[in-house]
Amino acid sequence: MSSLVLGFQEMEKTQLSLVGGKGLNLGELSRIEGLLVPEGFAVTTVGYQRAIGQNESYHALLDRLTTLKVDDRDQIAEISKQIRQIIMDVEIPSDVVTAVTHYLSQFGDEHAYAVRSSATAEDLPHASFAGQQDTYLNIIGIDAILQHISQCWASLFTDRAVIYRMQNGFDHSQVYLAVIVQRMVFPQSSGILFTADPITSNRKLLSIDASYGLGEALVSGLVSADSYSIQDGGIVNKRIATKKLAIYGRKEGGTETKQLSPDQQTSQTLTDQQIVQLAQIGRQIEAYFGSPQDIEWCLAEDTFYIVQSRPITTLYPIPEAYDQENHVYLSVGHQQMMTDPIKPLGLSFYLLITPAPMRKAGGRLFIDVAPRLATAVGREALLTTIGTDPLIKGALMTIIERDYIKLLPNDSTAPMPGRSHTDMLEHIESNPNIVSDLIQSNRASVEELKQNIQTKSGFHVVDYILEDIQQLKNILFDPLSTTVFMTAINASLWINEKMNEWLGEKNAADTLSQSVPYNITSEMGLALMEVADRIRSYPDVIEYLQQVKNDNFLDELVKFEGGQEAHDAIYAYLHKYGMRCAGEIDISKTRWSEKPITLVPMILGNIKAFEPNEGHRKFEQGRQEALEKEQELLARLLQLPDGEQKAEETKRMISRIRNFIGYREYPKYGWVNRYFVYKQALLKEAEQLVQAGVILEKEDIFYLFFEELHEVVRTYKLDYQIISKRKDDYKFFEKLTPPRVITSDGEIISGTYNRENLPADAIVGLPVSSGVIEGRARVILNMEDANIEEGDILVTSFTDPGWTPLFVSIKGLVTEVGGLMTHGAVIAREYGLPAVVGVENATKLIRDGQRIRVNGTEGYIEII
Repeated sequence: MSSLVLGFQEMEKTQLSLVGGKGLNLGELSRIEGLLVPEGFAVTTVGYQRAIGQNESYHALLDRLTTLKVDDRDQIAEISKQIRQIIMDVEIPSDVVTAVTHYLSQFGDEHAYAVRSSATAEDLPHASFAGQQDTYLNIIGIDAILQHISQCWASLFTDRAVIYRMQNGFDHSQVYLAVIVQRMVFPQSSGILFTADPITSNRKLLSIDASYGLGEALVSGLVSADSYSIQDGGIVNKRIATKKLAIYGRKEGGTETKQLSPDQQTSQTLTDQQIVQLAQIGRQIEAYFGSPQDIEWCLAEDTFYIVQSRPITTLYPIPEAYDQENHVYLSVGHQQMMTDPIKPLGLSFYLLITPAPMRKAGGRLFIDVAPRLATAVGREALLTTIGTDPLIKGALMTIIERDYIKLLPNDSTAPMPGRSHTDMLEHIESNPNIVSDLIQSNRASVEELKQNIQTKSGFHVVDYILEDIQQLKNILFDPLSTTVFMTAINASLWINEKMNEWLGEKNAADTLSQSVPYNITSEMGLALMEVADRIRSYPDVIEYLQQVKNDNFLDELVKFEGGQEAHDAIYAYLHKYGMRCAGEIDISKTRWSEKPITLVPMILGNIKAFEPNEGHRKFEQGRQEALEKEQELLARLLQLPDGEQKAEETKRMISRIRNFIGYREYPKYGWVNRYFVYKQALLKEAEQLVQAGVILEKEDIFYLFFEELHEVVRTYKLDYQIISKRKDDYKFFEKLTPPRVITSDGEIISGTYNRENLPADAIVGLPVSSGVIEGRARVILNMEDANIEEGDILVTSFTDPGWTPLFVSIKGLVTEVGGLMTHGAVIAREYGLPAVVGVENATKLIRDGQRIRVNGTEGYIEII
């Protein structure tokens, strides 16, 4: 009998599969000292499994349901309806009826009960499933309770529950339902308490929603609720809603909706004292569970009862802190154009390279800028650096205005000793080979690494990589290298400011940046056009490439006429650029050399969209436009007062842009080159670990931090549960949207674009590459899904260098993330593509296939 029904006090933490998420949490809540939880029990999942276990029709329909996709809504609805009917018609096993009757007789079967669904995939730390299954209130009598148990079982297959499981990757056949039968409380008022503010995510701000009667009116949206905010034990905000209706229990069972009296409609549902008392209960529950909670409460006879608590699954995790001070964290992903989560090994590598104070959260990295905000000099420098992203700058201004980080007294920051900027500038301007010398030095260093690492094995490989990372840091943070591209960036900003001031010309540097030498990333896009040129005259090769599905296609290619040439062209491309991919700052991401098929749709797209030699023509056209723009600006400047001096200064700045802005992309190319060498060496060691049975697949090493991997390679010992848990965590992190700015209270602070005189329905962003273009929006979240045609406008979350081969085919760019000097913006300018970045929710606001107009000069998009 005990496995069929369990009282709240009998439940154990390990019994999720028996009592479901809601049941488990009620069992835990009933253990908290001083907390009142209406008594009850769970009809365990054993009863449900017994009831439907041998039903062949049920299993046949379930198999059909498993083959469907989220888009098959009509079929989902029809099959779900049939499954629900089968469950409703099934007889509840007699021993389940006996067990339920026994428990009800103990509690008093004359009482009213709430009969509530509790699925095994519900109220979990990573997925709440809130409101997916059904609840029935004020049910009286054993027959009515048994009938509603069947209805709860059937609600496992409501359309919304089925679709939610599909979207969250849960197998229908592995999710079971327990049913909670809980003594009914008839409240004067009820509602929901969030122990962290659900809007801003601030963990210090509690939020209470309250209305009269049963909570169903609030949950179903029938009434507006009062809303109270509490911080540090005090009420900081109250919003009293007009509450016209309330739901109450009827004596004979069931519920009814009543009209409230005019006085009650506008009165405060809870007294101030009750609000503070409820907040204290919320903090007690949060402390017990160890995470922010979404709590259902009701107030009966001036006593609070708790009827549910579940983790809030929508909050972004707070970056780890090692003290109680206030901290402010900026998202590294928004600066590096990769907001996806990074696997543990990828995080380790980034942390080994960066000198900045980094913190991990949600599989992403954040930089702690509190030390900079604590000094006047630091604040000014930070706001200047971040000034090209108004959303981050605006959030930081809010933090400064609130005085969230106090200024330190006697703030004075002495300049660091070293070679002066002016000296370095003179050095690079007087050395015509400076860029080629830096590139050659970087290349030689990578070649040396490739030679040396081949002589290492076992944990010596890991030791050697750790040693070589020092060399990588020296290259990445070489002051001379940094001065080269910063000179170009500063010259671009100067040109934009002065040409606007002197000539009324906006974003002049955009055209001047087209087709510059030494830009390894833009060359990569043009080089893929050349690969298409080598292939386009061989129809058999093209036909074969249109059908290939796996990564071994290069071996088969040589069988066709022109196949050897196509094979060699692709291999040459991979030799130079194969270490790249989308999201390349994560060492674990699959590189093009590892999955060459990624390039095939782009090669075929180039063959279809372009005439032969189009790459060279594009480059030459951009170079010509830049030259003409330079001549035009200089001619106009000469007409002004002090025209000669202005023209001379402008010419020097244009020269800096043309000579040095291309190098902006090279340090990252060198960095990613090294990453690929490290990765190949580590995967070789991972193969040994697989053979020894330490891990199941070589990619498992990506879920270990660097120090852990070093230890595993040394000892050949590992608790594999670490890998399994981190894989689950990574799946959860993928669903999270990282904030640009978050505080140590967990509060997400957002900036806004302050611009007027835009079209009424304009979608606003940051203008980074001039021009206005109209075309079809292609909303693409994964580069491998890209089906771009000439004239399309790419709309995506972010682009990094790995996306560049697509840029040759598009006419404009819209991204959710980005700044004036991030990779996508630099390449868009070089290719002459109008671009707007930093457009919040662009991939949701713009639908694939819509016709849009992108204004890269003013920074907005219109749907037309």
